[in-house]
Amino acid sequence: MSPRLSRRAFLGSVPALAALPSLSASAAPAARLPLGQAELGLRITGLELIVVRATARTNWIFVRLSTNDGMTGLGEASMGRLTDLPELGEFFELVRDRSPFEIQRYRQQGRPRAAAGDRRLATAFSAIEQAQWDLVGKALQAPAYDLTGGALRHELPTYANINRATADRTPEGFAANARQAVADGFRAIKAAPFDGFPPLDGPAAEVEAATELGIACIEAMRAAIGPDVDLKIDVHSFFDVPLAIEVAGRLEPQALSWYEEPVPPTDLESTRAIKDGISQTMAGGEFLFGVEGFASLCRERAVDIIMPDVKHCGGVAELGRIATVAELHDVLVSPHNPSGPVSTMISASVCAGLSNFDILEYQWNEVPWRGDLVDPPERFAGGILQAPDGPGYGTTLNDTLAREHA
Repeated sequence: MSPRLSRRAFLGSVPALAALPSLSASAAPAARLPLGQAELGLRITGLELIVVRATARTNWIFVRLSTNDGMTGLGEASMGRLTDLPELGEFFELVRDRSPFEIQRYRQQGRPRAAAGDRRLATAFSAIEQAQWDLVGKALQAPAYDLTGGALRHELPTYANINRATADRTPEGFAANARQAVADGFRAIKAAPFDGFPPLDGPAAEVEAATELGIACIEAMRAAIGPDVDLKIDVHSFFDVPLAIEVAGRLEPQALSWYEEPVPPTDLESTRAIKDGISQTMAGGEFLFGVEGFASLCRERAVDIIMPDVKHCGGVAELGRIATVAELHDVLVSPHNPSGPVSTMISASVCAGLSNFDILEYQWNEVPWRGDLVDPPERFAGGILQAPDGPGYGTTLNDTLAREHA
């Protein structure tokens, strides 16, 4: 077994480690860690894929890297119903037999492929990078947020995304789950009541009926939760500019906390036109990759809040870089996270240190055993998640429960 570093040795290393997320890929070869990778003796030797079947709509894909001394690091690569991600093998080859501390080397070599526009590649790349940070934190016996500058907060506000848990897509169904999420202590909820919206060039009567149903669902949720709970609505890019502005106007009495992606965020001109035409806070960017994916949204102030997902945006270091760009333009960061408990703890580790953090997403009530899938168990009190304080992400997988739901 390789020796663990003392706390004193770790503290002496923090300045160099904290600089990692801000280094450019081209500068990576010149960066040297004062700890000395040879002394640590750690090498990544194995990759394990753990698939947990939650519901008909949701599978969680967890990644576990192992080292030559038996240490393991976790990442998450969940993508809805997907049960396999062969692309992970390509990126694992970049870290096999390398020190987990060589995160910038990995990013320099793998990032061009990840940025090519294929979400599966971006997700595989991100998962391997996540697991490297977990290994580094465990090697240093330090929380992951201490590796990137330290925590600004340990209590993280979260919102309950009730969308996947709402099988009854009527106003009554949305209202019942909204009411229950508030009873569970959440002070903010989100739903996507326009899912299944018909094509805009289809029969006008169908478009109008779907519009009326979505608005009725939102009105029912607001009535169920009262005026003091934040209500966020995700449109999943079903609208165009005129419809987005019209619906936003009709929803003004519901005092939405935000209006998310009425059109694809890659359509910068339309996104900005909607923002200029409505009174609600605009959010978006859940599937964009890298700083380059978010820079124009932030620079043009096309949204008020960006939503990078640590599973898709490039990983921990890239999420930190994206947040820095957003801060330059007074844009808040609320990570997209309709994910499993591993991604939630990774996101929490990053959010603990973001000065422009807003709120973190939580996929509410899909399965009753979700919280016990990790150790320590995932728990929320009053809609607040505690940032992990153990080494790395401060969490391990409950293998017994994972096998029961494989």
